[in-house]
Amino acid sequence: MCKRTGRPSLHGPGRLKSIDLQAYRQGRRQQELAFELARDLAHDCLKQAGAHPPAHMLFPLVTAVVQRFLRERVVATPPADILDIFLSPYYGWVIDRLAEAIKPGSSMGEEPEVPVLEANRGPGSTADVDFWTGKDVREVAKSHLNFVVADTRVWEQAAAYTIDKHPGVAAFAKNAGLGFSIPYLHNGQPHDHVPDFIIRLAGEPNRYLVLETKGFDEHADIKAQAADRWVKAINADGRFGEWRYAMARKPGDVGAILSQKG
Repeated sequence: MCKRTGRPSLHGPGRLKSIDLQAYRQGRRQQELAFELARDLAHDCLKQAGAHPPAHMLFPLVTAVVQRFLRERVVATPPADILDIFLSPYYGWVIDRLAEAIKPGSSMGEEPEVPVLEANRGPGSTADVDFWTGKDVREVAKSHLNFVVADTRVWEQAAAYTIDKHPGVAAFAKNAGLGFSIPYLHNGQPHDHVPDFIIRLAGEPNRYLVLETKGFDEHADIKAQAADRWVKAINADGRFGEWRYAMARKPGDVGAILSQKG
């Protein structure tokens, strides 16, 4: 007699059973979900620079934010249940949304958010860029680097040409080998947004534009939000000049952005 193993077939091994999340949900409570989210968010806040209340004071504040979010912003349409937020990718999405939304309350007299600087490295410089590449390169005049390295066939070459010829640009560099990135969270995991160009604007000194040239990118909005937060923090610090951020969705946008930002 043949013993049937593996996946079900027309001849057996028998009737399939419906599988759902009820057994999993029975072992969970919404209060537990709120506490776990608050714990992870508070841990993230405590890692940031600046003055923060002690953990035993911060946790209740963050818990209240989480509970309000779950109550007012989360709609679980059956057969889904709010407890499914415990599962991936929903848990990471909630962490992302809340981590981005929790900011210092300037209207309540709190200090603005400032950047977290690397402890073992000073300010970056184009003088540190030295690498070999097999990618297409273009010579430019307004860059401290002798070439612009293109990561795309046409897009970045066109953008570099526009930047190099624009009267509102004093100098620029393609962000290749500079080590410049903007951190952001996605699905609860840290990532780095590496913008394409860093531009020093003409006119008043110490004005800079971080420019991303991007077609379709499912993370574009997340990256833009992280960059906006970074710009506000670096400007609040005040030691590194005035910074702005822009994302060009098509080559024709670059010149208009430079004219507007300049």
